[in-house]
Amino acid sequence: MPRIAYVNGRYIAHADAAVHIEDRGYQFADGVYEVCEVARGFIVDMPRHLARLNRSLTELSIDWPVTKGVLPLLLREVVRRNHVVNGLVYVQVTRGVASRDFAFPADTLSSLVITARKADPAAGAKRAETGIAVITVPENRWDRVDIKSTGLLPNVLAKQKAKEAGAQEAWFVDTDGNVKEGGSSNAWIVTREGVLVTRPAEHGILRGITRTTMFEVAASLGLKIEERGFSVAEAKAAREAFISSATTIAMPVVAIDGNPVANGHPGSITLSLRQAFFDIAEKSPA
Repeated sequence: MPRIAYVNGRYIAHADAAVHIEDRGYQFADGVYEVCEVARGFIVDMPRHLARLNRSLTELSIDWPVTKGVLPLLLREVVRRNHVVNGLVYVQVTRGVASRDFAFPADTLSSLVITARKADPAAGAKRAETGIAVITVPENRWDRVDIKSTGLLPNVLAKQKAKEAGAQEAWFVDTDGNVKEGGSSNAWIVTREGVLVTRPAEHGILRGITRTTMFEVAASLGLKIEERGFSVAEAKAAREAFISSATTIAMPVVAIDGNPVANGHPGSITLSLRQAFFDIAEKSPA
């Protein structure tokens, strides 16, 4: 069954989908995006993802491409047309097509692209059984990483460096030696006392939707969370470490820069968070 994409009002075969060469997303990375997990026939945490999309658009003064009430219907339709029961749905909005000029164009319609693809939940579960390795890299991104912009070149380079090192994620580290977040995830540790620690999301990191829901999951399990910075050294000495994102949920980190975390195996707290996540997360029928 061929994949279907939504591009500016049309459902098109994924292989034929295209945007104009002067789309500002292509020219300037002048756009934003969201990724929602699709699990067991539900779009997970969709209202929160769309609220963050609205914030990103507002911060960059990009108009909504459709009315806000229509976008959830479009996401569901793309998921339906691609027969996705487990996977993800991706939405991207750019400032639109205009002659190449740095200043905002006048009277340009923003562009909307939506795609969906299947994923095997068993593959993620299998990876969680062994955990992943991360490396650390110096922070070199722009200051507004709280906006989910398509300008992701530093993230691309960091994750490529991780791949070359045999790792699956890279953690950005600030000048004080504290972990900020991953190339496509939020970073967490678990202290020896069983307290979850993650950096505050007021500035310097993206307020992850899965991260937000994880607070509710932790509360349901009776776990305490501290929002504070933590150093690379503290992470390496932690009881557990993990990352969170829409595509990984809670994924155990078992090595940092080649050093094992605790005994080098996934921790029980991380796995309990992962197991409980779906029941706590908000679920919208796809």
